[in-house]
Amino acid sequence: MMTTSTDSSNFNAMRHAMVASQLRTTAVSDQRVVAAMARLPREDFTPEALRPVAYRDGTLDLGHGRAINLPMATGRLLTEAYLESGDRVLLIGAATGYTAALLSGIVADVVAVEEQPELVAAARTALAGESNVTLVEAPLTAGHEAGAPYDVLVIDGAVEDLPAALVEQVKIGGRIVTGLVENGVTRLASGRRTEGGHGVRAFADAECTILPGFARPRVFQF
Repeated sequence: MMTTSTDSSNFNAMRHAMVASQLRTTAVSDQRVVAAMARLPREDFTPEALRPVAYRDGTLDLGHGRAINLPMATGRLLTEAYLESGDRVLLIGAATGYTAALLSGIVADVVAVEEQPELVAAARTALAGESNVTLVEAPLTAGHEAGAPYDVLVIDGAVEDLPAALVEQVKIGGRIVTGLVENGVTRLASGRRTEGGHGVRAFADAECTILPGFARPRVFQF
């Protein structure tokens, strides 16, 4: 689909409106994150049918039980990650590549994990120019142990259970940001890996796309 100058102007206006109304009003305070989200064309990471609503304040359904996270949730998670320029980041839930592209301009290296083949193909196309992003097709719960250890773990979605397999790929003292599903409510959380495991604490109740495969193991009672 060819993008006209009118389309570009409309998308630019929507992008600036997103920054003003969805980011600056919700404690997305890392100016590098704000600048990246103001610069990066979100529509380029959105299926054609959804491009007119690429900047809406909500998730974008991609099918297969997946969605692009809403801008505020992604922006808050990246802000609370306290990113440093030399960081190596493990991103879980790459989807179409938008968050990986945001990170690529802030940190040294990004390993982005996605399990849906259709989304991997879309992300590979969208991220073709990002030389510091490695896209890995693997189960989201597995991460990419071959690239460990990482300075930061970013889970761009909400999970019930944070697998030890992912935490163990983060350096001791490394940062973790994720969405959490608690009693049917999604929250944003941050914390660190410790010698004994990890600790994360919710910092905001917020809509956040729920990632598949992270359900907490059920305890059976007899």
